[in-house]
Amino acid sequence: DRWLMTQEQYKKDDPKTVYYMSMEFLMGRALGNNLINLTDYKEVQEALEEMGINLNVIEDQEPDAALGNGGLGRLAACFLDSLATLGYAAYGCGIRYHYGMFKQKIENGYQVETPDNWLKEGNPFEIRREEYAKEVRFGGNIRVEKDPKTGRDMFIQENFESVLAIPYDMPIVGYNNNLVNTLRIWDAKAITDFHLDSFDRGEYQKAVEQENLAKTIVEVLYPNDNHYAGKELRLKQQYFFISASLQEAVDKYLRDHDDIHKFYEKVTIQMNDTHPTVAVAELMRLLMDEHGLEWDEAWEVTTKTCAYTNHTIMAEALEKWPIGYLKKVVPQLVPIIEILDDKVRRRFSDESTAIIDRNDTVHMAHIDIHYGFSVNGVAALHTDILKQSELNHFYKIYPDKFNNKTNGITFRRWLLHCNPRLTALLDETIKDEYKEDASKLVKLLEYKDDETVLKRLLEIKKENKKDLAAYLKETQAIEIDADTIFDIQVKRLHEYKRQQLNALYIIDKYLEIKEGILPKTPITAIFGAKAAPAYVIAKDIIHLILCLQEIINNDPEVSPYLKVVMVENYNVTKAEKLIPACDISEQISLASKEASGTGNMKFMLNGAVTLGTEDGANVEIHELVGDDNIFVFGASSDEVIEHYKKADYSAKDYYKKNPKIKAAVDFITGKQMMKIGCKESLE
Repeated sequence: DRWLMTQEQYKKDDPKTVYYMSMEFLMGRALGNNLINLTDYKEVQEALEEMGINLNVIEDQEPDAALGNGGLGRLAACFLDSLATLGYAAYGCGIRYHYGMFKQKIENGYQVETPDNWLKEGNPFEIRREEYAKEVRFGGNIRVEKDPKTGRDMFIQENFESVLAIPYDMPIVGYNNNLVNTLRIWDAKAITDFHLDSFDRGEYQKAVEQENLAKTIVEVLYPNDNHYAGKELRLKQQYFFISASLQEAVDKYLRDHDDIHKFYEKVTIQMNDTHPTVAVAELMRLLMDEHGLEWDEAWEVTTKTCAYTNHTIMAEALEKWPIGYLKKVVPQLVPIIEILDDKVRRRFSDESTAIIDRNDTVHMAHIDIHYGFSVNGVAALHTDILKQSELNHFYKIYPDKFNNKTNGITFRRWLLHCNPRLTALLDETIKDEYKEDASKLVKLLEYKDDETVLKRLLEIKKENKKDLAAYLKETQAIEIDADTIFDIQVKRLHEYKRQQLNALYIIDKYLEIKEGILPKTPITAIFGAKAAPAYVIAKDIIHLILCLQEIINNDPEVSPYLKVVMVENYNVTKAEKLIPACDISEQISLASKEASGTGNMKFMLNGAVTLGTEDGANVEIHELVGDDNIFVFGASSDEVIEHYKKADYSAKDYYKKNPKIKAAVDFITGKQMMKIGCKESLE
């Protein structure tokens, strides 16, 4: 009812609508979060208890919606929650993946990928909207002919394959405001129109091909792209959801407005990273080919509609596509992209700003920057590095486009839902204004010298740690002691996030304990991470951590003082159990490499101290919480960038000069590791 009322109110008020385009939405479970945002959680819990039913048991029946992988997808989920709570008209637009990236199993010291069939028992939080289905075309060739009426060139796509994009809508509930926005995820269905008597004409084979195309587009989140077919499929996925979403955005606008030239007054397309970049060329195509605008008219509408969020400092992570892929998958966009490139080249002689480089490679971020109205970084440091270093040549051209929007989190999920004990204490002390305005949490400082409150905080942390210990015992048969320090690093496995540095620290601790140097308080080091299936070094780092878990936890001299745990199949639900139990939050990315991070915020919100580098949002967190709550080490981002410029950093020099580093590295290929079968990948 509230969902329908919200849409009726939007129709009446006619607000500007944002379409948040993202390849990922890492939503987590919906039931508990929806009940909290409806402010009905307690009442439902109590009503069920009267019937002898535990709400937590019901919540555990729901799988995590496998629509995302890492921070990019979690940020998108948090944005949708906040937009709904703040009353903005918004749609999230993505793909209804039938399988998540993968379900991670730990077997014989290695990550093993198994299918994550999250939809096998259906999804009660979605509504199929076949009435808004859109046709999306791939491949074929482009024929140019003159329009006899206008004399304009018409670009006609022939011999294409097409699928029907079917939207499924999921409710995004605002907190305590009766407002419900929409996450629209697109499924694919074959377009078949053949009869049994047509088999002999080969139409059966054509139908099978279309079925297969539809199936593969939505089959899996992030197919392996270490081969041609995988790259081609990823491009098809990107165009599929962008084309369907834009077609519906234009149609929706025209249902209530008659002048397409003013589209930008009522619509913003926010591109979450470079994956949705084809939106720029596709919107141009729709405006010209489907709605009759001239090039300059379509260009004005598009450049006032599209905006780009940059999520990475690493140049290698900015998407680039050989033009051959685009010609094969989306030939209808290639003439537009070539003209966009030509217009850039006519204005700027610097090759580094071109859209299509000398190697016939299309730079997607360059399209976003030239033809969007806004380019935002996701932390103050990140945006500064983009402006001063990585995208400096663009910043000089478009200084007014660049701006910062530091990432945030939906603290209702990451406090109210995952830490009810702490929430109860906050309700008692500072009341509940903070649930809608996180800045009100500052009122807790009034209790900084209140021994009763301080004692309660310690007790809450202890109970949360006991809960995590019980969960790990039940799910992984691993026993840990709640009286130890829980030192936690959970995030996507990537070299720049430096789980390997944490592993070296653990080896160093192990060697110290073997020498009789014991920590004052025992430590439990906890990891959670998935490595992309084709990312060999990342999978080797998981193997290293699992080997350390095997050696350390089974060494009677060491295990009373140090334990290592790799949490299997890390996801949002497991994060909700880990984060409230954490003592030390590891945020140790190589300075200048992490755009922002949001796990750092969730851990800090739940009362963990941070051990980290001056990177991403750690910088702003440090400014806010002070030296008592975040412990910073390592080189600054400026120093790291200078090392890259001079190419003067040698890991081998540190290995040779520092005996502790040498001992830790040598341990990896030493006898103990080899004894438990860790030889291959670690060597």
